[in-house]
Amino acid sequence: WAELLGVERVGRHDNFFELGGHSLLAVQLLSRLSQVVGVELPLTRLFAKPVLADLAESIVEVLSRFGSQELPGIAAASRDELLVLSFAQQRLWFLAQLDEGSTNYHIPLALRLRGVLDRVAWQRSLDRLFARHEALRSVFVASEGKPRVEVLPPDAGLPVLEHDLRDRRDAEAALLDLCHEEARTPFDLARGPLIRGRLIRMSDEQHVFLLTQHHIVSDGWSLGVLVRELSQLYRAFEAGQDDPLPPLAVQYPDYAAWQRRWLSGERLQKQAQYWRDTLSDAPARLALPTDRPRPAQQSYAGAAVPIVIDADLTRGLKRLSR
Repeated sequence: WAELLGVERVGRHDNFFELGGHSLLAVQLLSRLSQVVGVELPLTRLFAKPVLADLAESIVEVLSRFGSQELPGIAAASRDELLVLSFAQQRLWFLAQLDEGSTNYHIPLALRLRGVLDRVAWQRSLDRLFARHEALRSVFVASEGKPRVEVLPPDAGLPVLEHDLRDRRDAEAALLDLCHEEARTPFDLARGPLIRGRLIRMSDEQHVFLLTQHHIVSDGWSLGVLVRELSQLYRAFEAGQDDPLPPLAVQYPDYAAWQRRWLSGERLQKQAQYWRDTLSDAPARLALPTDRPRPAQQSYAGAAVPIVIDADLTRGLKRLSR
């Protein structure tokens, strides 16, 4: 908990969510539990038992009933054979075929960089990240409707466009236009790269860096890893040092191959049957919205409506949520 939540001390009566936990960290916690203790707990268990002592009791109970349930280790897959998509990648690839050119699954990141920027060290750091992670270099090629993974060469470099707004009176407005342009530019899943950057110079000592990834090669957990490693690489390269990051024992294609082997046969059938049973009486589509006709194609249009909730109601909502 201390590692995941970034807190120094954790007591047995502390609550995971009150210490700053959320659903993404909860998934990471359960992943670590299966690796370290050999226990697979459903996500609902943590929500039902968010206090450390109570969760520990649940773990002991599972161990006493079923023993350790260690998953098989992930081994390196041969790069001479076809590389498969993970189930998550397959879902996103399928959605991309339904709506080509869609930007709904872009993961945007914007960083304001203050101080003198060593642009050579910055680009070198990005290129090293790109070379280090095969996930970021993956593209998805289909023949006869069946997708496979291909990995771009490590020396291809992460593409970065540069813009200089130092002499523009409308620099902030121009920055906003570039942000919108970047967000609206689709990826080609078959050609890639599925990660790209823009470095925008606002002044001699202020830059904005936009990094966009397709969700098929990244997720919220990955963003934290990426920012941490980018910071470490930049500090080292700026100081004239070598790459400080340890080599990776496995890559994402290794995980995808492992997942396909492990989640197969009877285990896969059991999980698929669970969802068939659970969703058997579900409506073909939700009747919402009720106050206007459903459009022929989903627009994803939305807006923000500011509202102030008083302190008493806020406390009541928090009690109800807990």
